[in-house]
Amino acid sequence: MKQTTLAKILAMACSMGVVTAIAQTSTTVTTYDAAAGSAVTETSTTTSTGTISTYTPGTDYITFRTTTASAPVRYYYNKQTTIVDPEGHTVAWTDIRPDMPATVYYTAEGDRMVVHKIMLSQPVTVYKKQTTTTTTTERP
Repeated sequence: MKQTTLAKILAMACSMGVVTAIAQTSTTVTTYDAAAGSAVTETSTTTSTGTISTYTPGTDYITFRTTTASAPVRYYYNKQTTIVDPEGHTVAWTDIRPDMPATVYYTAEGDRMVVHKIMLSQPVTVYKKQTTTTTTTERP
């Protein structure tokens, strides 16, 4: 009985690791510089697919979750960070909401993950509030 429980726990832990590994991809290009006589490694961009957990205007980060079971992680953005919808149109920061599925393209800079682009998985729905006012006047 104890072995079965232990096996289930190990299987769950391994599957969570696989899900996280699938959710993140990265590319590193290393070339050989003949003039310098050494290898040169270029900065790699990593992608992560998941859901925006929080975005608070006035901060310099969003929190992003790759699975519902994982803890949210901070991704820092700057003025060069762009947000696009699935068709490639630029989206304003004010249209970002929690629980929006997206892919973030970022680079690790020290202990921070700096986002270059956020690609939303679904189009942004814009709600326009329309108010109608009726005034009634009585004649004497």
